Amino acid sequence: MGRKEEILDAAGRLFSQRGYHATSVREIARALDLQGGSLYAHIDSKEEVLFRIVERAAERFAGVVRGLPQGGARERICAFVRGHLRVVVEELPYATVFFHEWKFLSEPYKARIRRLRDGYEAALKGLIEEGVREGVFRVEDPDLAAKFVLGALNWVYQWYSPRGRLGPEELGRGFCPLVLGALGGEGKDGIPLHGGGDAAP
Repeated sequence: MGRKEEILDAAGRLFSQRGYHATSVREIARALDLQGGSLYAHIDSKEEVLFRIVERAAERFAGVVRGLPQGGARERICAFVRGHLRVVVEELPYATVFFHEWKFLSEPYKARIRRLRDGYEAALKGLIEEGVREGVFRVEDPDLAAKFVLGALNWVYQWYSPRGRLGPEELGRGFCPLVLGALGGEGKDGIPLHGGGDAAP
């Protein structure tokens, strides 16, 4: 791991625990046994560090969409759910900073992250609309449904613990039927409410 990656990892942990404004460059340097001024040989500013952390999380989320399999809406929504939760779990400090601290970025940093975030939400909305067209989801407002699903998935960063009983695979298996049910795609015991085919595993 290069020095810049070490800086981002240390800053990600500190920002996620204490917040961006409450963390100084000196504290980031101290976490790496460096002098505060020496950090500027690798970064331009503390805000650049925040941006790189938030951008990394945003790009990981964008990769979930790029990696979605071919298939029906149920399968693709479940793949989206599993992928999103995997990013949250595997990048927990970065995801925490992404959800909670990105608003402290200035333009044009914030504009870049907003474009990635909005594109990601639009992709989920498209998946839901796909399911409505297939007749497997019963949703009157796909935009609102996308916001609802993302709200549920994003909140995981608030309570997830790597020491808990649920890993990313267990989270994905648990959330998939809940999301499908919220979209009108699956009822009790995995029985589809309407429309063809079995629910995705």
